[in-house]
Amino acid sequence: MSFWEYANPVKFMGLTGRLIPILSILTALCLVTGVLWGFFGTPDDYKQGSTVKIIFIHVPTATMAVSVWFMMLVTSLIWLIRRHHVSALAAKAAAPIGLTMTLIALGTGAIWGKPMWGTYWAWDPRLTSFMILCVFYLGYIALWNAIEDTDVAADLTAILCMVGSVFAFLSRYAVNFWNQGLHQSASIAVNKEQHVDNAYIYPLFLCFAGFFLLFVTLVFIRTRTEIRLRRAAVLQARNG
Repeated sequence: MSFWEYANPVKFMGLTGRLIPILSILTALCLVTGVLWGFFGTPDDYKQGSTVKIIFIHVPTATMAVSVWFMMLVTSLIWLIRRHHVSALAAKAAAPIGLTMTLIALGTGAIWGKPMWGTYWAWDPRLTSFMILCVFYLGYIALWNAIEDTDVAADLTAILCMVGSVFAFLSRYAVNFWNQGLHQSASIAVNKEQHVDNAYIYPLFLCFAGFFLLFVTLVFIRTRTEIRLRRAAVLQARNG
């Protein structure tokens, strides 16, 4: 069985129709368990107090915001190279989810930043590149909505996605490039000394899993909706 078989809308709809109920249950279990464990089952930090617990929302959503853009980049490249409509529609479906993750990450980061840095916002390299990524999300969605021809829209948004990937990369690794920034290093790293404490790491892993599964579930649902809308548009055009 080839992976590319699922570029066929019929097979994609069949597979995702079976997966969505399972993914929904796993998403709920991971998110509910992770968030409740993180917020109510972990101690306050000796420096940050209870404010540290915002990592259970902020870190997974910030990671997903960047990861979603790279998923859009991959599916956009598949569209440009192989002209599979499902991949283009998957990129389109993912964009509002990525934008929502970005806004949640910016909002929770601001809430954390006020008591820790004394300000809701600073023109830190990582924060700035993350804000620019948010603008690219908005531009990507606007471009899809501005062009009636879906193939042309898919081509142009794929190009925009490639350009925006620069800022997605910077928002992920800016801390490594510019050490003078306010933003702290990664909460999870290969070097165990840079990890958050073990009391936080396990519920954080659950939250990561929950937000990832939430994204997969939502992108499947939204892609299925895009396929149905495309079918409806074709039928309407035929009937005149």
